[in-house]
Amino acid sequence: MKIKAVLNRDGGTFKTTDMEAYCESATRAFTAKGHELDCAVVGGDEIVDALQRVADDGGIDAVVAGGGDGTISTAAGIAWKAGLPLGIVPAGTMNLFARSLKLPLDIWKVLDVLADARVADVDIATANGRPFVHQFSAGLHARMVRMRNQMNFASRLGKIRASTSAAFGVMLDPPRFEVMFDIDGDGRSDERPVSAISVSNNPLGNNSLFFADAVNTGRLGVYLADPLEPTGVGALAFDILRGRFKENDAVTASTANHVHLHFPKHRKGAACVLDGELLRMPADVEIKMHAGELKVLVPSAT
Repeated sequence: MKIKAVLNRDGGTFKTTDMEAYCESATRAFTAKGHELDCAVVGGDEIVDALQRVADDGGIDAVVAGGGDGTISTAAGIAWKAGLPLGIVPAGTMNLFARSLKLPLDIWKVLDVLADARVADVDIATANGRPFVHQFSAGLHARMVRMRNQMNFASRLGKIRASTSAAFGVMLDPPRFEVMFDIDGDGRSDERPVSAISVSNNPLGNNSLFFADAVNTGRLGVYLADPLEPTGVGALAFDILRGRFKENDAVTASTANHVHLHFPKHRKGAACVLDGELLRMPADVEIKMHAGELKVLVPSAT
């Protein structure tokens, strides 16, 4: 295959990596398996344009993207629309989609796996037409991300510390808001107050990081948390840490192919999170599953 790799040098592990040496290693790994690899290293502010150029220019059989979860989410959306298989180099803090695909999280070891990978069809979802591979969320998670983004951190460890501090801040002042939701377009809308809502690309697994165990079930995971007091947020956090959040009494879990959310008391400054990116939340959100439409490189043994 003729493959183009686009690596975000500002993404997590790549910040402290000799990128010239890394590209040389990547080229050797792919050449050894009979592929032709062209490697480009760009800054975080260039990654979207660089990936889009690769998709628009054509002449390749697959694209490999390297960086954090934001980079991978962007790359997945572009690869999906272009019909190109996507390979992932997990250089971020959480690397959630890479975990779901059972890829090595070591940026050096993953090269040999990708070079010998097979192409698999997996699911991708959209929120108001915008692709995502992990989750849409509002409430607790959005408030935590907003608080974290207001802090200064320049490293992976600093980001983890900022996230921990933000989590404690949210625990002391949990949000409460109204949501109306219609699942699978059955015309029956339910309205309830919540502290959090999350819709994931495939149901989340029993783990503390909120990633799906499989990304080819063809179903969205839908999770609602009842209005919580600080002690309730603490109990939920504890269940999350032990990978048993679905068993929390405040959480309602279900699956769907299509979810419509309406926020009847929508505030202009309300925020949501899509694959880790904080966005202004619209009053209505249409979330759809696109089963089997994203092609990815996965370990040949899986």
